[in-house]
Order: sequence, then structure tokens, then C-alpha cells
Amino acid sequence: MYIVAIGWLYVALMMALTEHSLISGISTFLFYGLGPLSLLMYLLGTPQRWRRKKKAEELARASYVAQQQEISRNDEAVSSPPPSDKPNQ
Repeated sequence: MYIVAIGWLYVALMMALTEHSLISGISTFLFYGLGPLSLLMYLLGTPQRWRRKKKAEELARASYVAQQQEISRNDEAVSSPPPSDKPNQ
């Protein structure tokens, strides 16, 4: 996908270089090359951003659950009496 983007920018740059004035060349490059390409790359990258966000949320949730389980295990260890060495009579 990036090779197509590089090719598009190359063509837009060549078109901008053939313009008669500097302002029209910059405008051509920005509005014909860089603007549409950045919008397209943003839209095509949306599914990947969603997957990354969902994975980060799942990892955070798993970490939170593990942390809560560790806290509950520590609370149980503190609240239970230590085992005695004496046999029950």
C-alpha cells in the first residue's frame, strides 16, 4: 500500500514542478497530492487502529482482573490464622 502512496506523491510532485508559479505548484502538491493521500491513508488505517485499541483494552482488563485476584489472595492470607504446629485435641 505504501508503494502506491509513494508513487502518487511522486506524480503529484512532478505535476507541481511543471506549474508556472511557485504558489500554484505548492497548491497543486497540497490539494492534489498530499491532502487526498493523507485522507485516504487515514481512512484505510481505521480498522487497524480499532484492532489496536480493542487489544489494548483487553490487555488492560486482563491486567486489572489479575491485580484484583492478587489483592484478594493477599487479603485472604492476611485474614486467615497461621497453621499451628500442635495437633488438635
